[in-house]
Amino acid sequence: MWGFSMSLMKWNDNYSVGILFMDHEHKRLVAMINELYDGIMANHSREVIGKVLDKLIDYTKHHFAHEEEYFAKTHYREAAAHKRLHDELARQVLEIQAKYKSGALASITMELMNFLQSWLANHIQGDDKRYGAFLKTQGMH
Repeated sequence: MWGFSMSLMKWNDNYSVGILFMDHEHKRLVAMINELYDGIMANHSREVIGKVLDKLIDYTKHHFAHEEEYFAKTHYREAAAHKRLHDELARQVLEIQAKYKSGALASITMELMNFLQSWLANHIQGDDKRYGAFLKTQGMH
């Protein structure tokens, strides 16, 4: 960590989907977005910010795969549409990562940070809450 935190995104109960593994993973994603934001605000090097971006992307892929495992186990009807949302975000962030690593993207901008923050908040409060409610009907907590 950077030793301070300005927090772009604060976890609150509105983000809870009521499913322990999802809430835990979402909290980690929020923390990683904040870590990236803090590094940008503190003017850390491209290399350091690149490593944080890599960590965020890797964890996001892990989280999406974990959710998608449960789609299959529970025969979730909206799985294909939900996975398409995951795939689209993954495509976008991998493109950003490639541009950043190649130097074509000079820096991670506030526009990008706001995009990540709003995408995560909207996805959790919409698609993931619907899936959380479905999982509760399957007896999960």
